[in-house]
This record gives sequence, C-alpha cells and structure tokens, in this order.
Amino acid sequence: MEAVEKLAASELRSTNAQLEMLLREALAKRGIKLPAGRKPEADS
Repeated sequence: MEAVEKLAASELRSTNAQLEMLLREALAKRGIKLPAGRKPEADS
C-alpha cells in the first residue's frame, strides 16, 4: 500500500483515485471496459 501512496503522491492523485486507475488499467488489459465514474447520488 505504501508504494501505491507514493505513486499517487507523485502523480498528484489521491490514493483511492490511484487504486481506481490501476484497477481500470488491469481490467482494460483483459478486455473488460467499465463505464466512466459515477457521480455520487444526492442525499434525500
């Protein structure tokens, strides 16, 4: 996890955004495409 945190900091991303990017890249290499990120739902 420390390596992901360092990579995220070097690319000016949050750790969560870095993990999402890495997961999306890994899935894309396998031919699995995910829709773009969803907007958070508004609280009612």
